[in-house]
Amino acid sequence: MAGQASEIRDVVIVGGGPAGLSAAVTLTRARRTVTVVDAGEPRNAPADGVHGLLALEGVKPSELLARGREEVLGYGGEIVAGEVVDVSCTSYGLLVVLRDGAVLQGRRLLIATGLVDELPDIPGVREQWGHGVLHCPYCHGWEVRDRRIGVLVTEPMAVHKALMFRQWSADVVLFAGGHRLEPQQLAELEALGVAVVDGGISRLEIAGDRVSGVRLEDGQIVAVDAVVVATRMVARTAPFAGIGIEPVLHPAGAFIESDAFGKTAIPGVWAAGNASDISAQVSGAIAEGARAGQHINADLSREDLDRAVAARATAAGDEGDVR
Repeated sequence: MAGQASEIRDVVIVGGGPAGLSAAVTLTRARRTVTVVDAGEPRNAPADGVHGLLALEGVKPSELLARGREEVLGYGGEIVAGEVVDVSCTSYGLLVVLRDGAVLQGRRLLIATGLVDELPDIPGVREQWGHGVLHCPYCHGWEVRDRRIGVLVTEPMAVHKALMFRQWSADVVLFAGGHRLEPQQLAELEALGVAVVDGGISRLEIAGDRVSGVRLEDGQIVAVDAVVVATRMVARTAPFAGIGIEPVLHPAGAFIESDAFGKTAIPGVWAAGNASDISAQVSGAIAEGARAGQHINADLSREDLDRAVAARATAAGDEGDVR
């Protein structure tokens, strides 16, 4: 298929995570021809398990995706390993080019590429990401309940994170890292008993494979069992710039703007999951993918109906001319 356009399928889905696979299952069950392009870079790959997902609590991210792929393939969908590098509009829909030169044609396009967490440049954070370094209280709060939790101020949302994690533990410390906090923020932290530690952060202390503390620039070590960071979350949008998809900037990151059903301002293009909702957990991404799939199918059905009506009218006109 490299370098040559294959047959036109109903939908090309870019992204093989929970949102993309959920949409693919919905669409293949509606008997649509679907190809999912998966670059194999799931956001939650470092996590020990997926939490808050009904009936699949604690399932490993890799197992969840494997099950999803099996379902897509079982309903006749196609999954292609590859990276999309360019997308362009055509008379029939969208032309999708992969890095290896393969070309896919689709009547509709769903962007489900997720996002990238931009981690603070503090030694130990990247190594412990998804294990001892966390970001979401609903994803990981239960697992660190009643433990010593340190929250690093690296983004504006850090104070909010500290106030949220306080619900899971009475031992929460906010590391200001040289950032100046507003009087209102300090009052709220004090009201909930969240201690504030000033001073620059040098690195995380690791004992074995676990976080054991936060080392400050003055050499002081504050013991903690888990560290929380507020990452900057940026949707993967670069391959879609050619069709007019531009990220919308937000204090917490950047995302693709779409309506409640996933439809973007670009005709024939939809978005779902973290690409368009940077706060979505796995459960939310799955729901958004299914909803987008339903509305893409409805959009295609209307187009199919309009064509059928037009074809019938043309045939009737031709028949009348013959008579």
